[in-house]
Amino acid sequence: MKQVMKKACVIGWPIEHSRSPAIHGYWLERYKIDGRYTKRAVPPDTIETFLASLASEGLSGCNVTIPFKETAFRLVDERDASATAVGAANTLWLENGQLCASNTDTYGYMTYLGLEAEDWNRRDAPVSILGAGGAARAIIHGFLEAGVPEIRLFNRSENRAEALAQTFGPRIKVMPWEQRSQASTEASVLVNTTSVGLKGEGSLGLDFTDFHPDCIVSDIVYAPLDTGLIREARRHGLRTVDGLGMLLHQAVPGFEKWFGVRPEVTDELYERIAADIEGA
Repeated sequence: MKQVMKKACVIGWPIEHSRSPAIHGYWLERYKIDGRYTKRAVPPDTIETFLASLASEGLSGCNVTIPFKETAFRLVDERDASATAVGAANTLWLENGQLCASNTDTYGYMTYLGLEAEDWNRRDAPVSILGAGGAARAIIHGFLEAGVPEIRLFNRSENRAEALAQTFGPRIKVMPWEQRSQASTEASVLVNTTSVGLKGEGSLGLDFTDFHPDCIVSDIVYAPLDTGLIREARRHGLRTVDGLGMLLHQAVPGFEKWFGVRPEVTDELYERIAADIEGA
């Protein structure tokens, strides 16, 4: 009996920018799996119908990107702890006829941070996070699980930051956006979770002059790899962590769910996707 090809995809609106097909395609080729991973543009008014049709379309599951992460979370049958904590889903799979959801952004971010800066938590110091959207929620969850004593949250809209702080509890301290530099000088890690710097546009206006020399500066923006924030931090001698590693590592659990092999994030994969980004 011929084995049915396993298929998965990434959905969004728009979806043209997604690097997921290149990542999963690399792994399918590397592990010689008879599978296919594509991208699907799904109009917002059809998302519920699309998710209900995964099985009939022969799909094992899908990745979910903007603007469907919170919608997908609401529509699934089962949610794991990561999706529940973040209130959003980026990875869906079918299991025993049920549509299940996870949020692998937390795993992706914390895994890459640990690989690039293994000693990031050697000081008992706060973490500073810029932004209060879905990515911030995933990363806050990761740092809280890692035992960080305090997370200082900076967002242009303080009301949104306050709402997020109420969700996660007393270790989240909302601070004025204007204090993002002076209130972060002792931080062990500073993370940009906003879209500032995407395609080289905009500036976060951070002054790293008085930052602790052990501070790790991290940007989840990966296009370009060297964002303005990363370049400025390096200019002040600080270690940096780019956004591409989070993208690659968050893809690992989904691939394992859909295709049955836990893939490795290799230097070759990193360089291939980095070249694709820089050439875009």
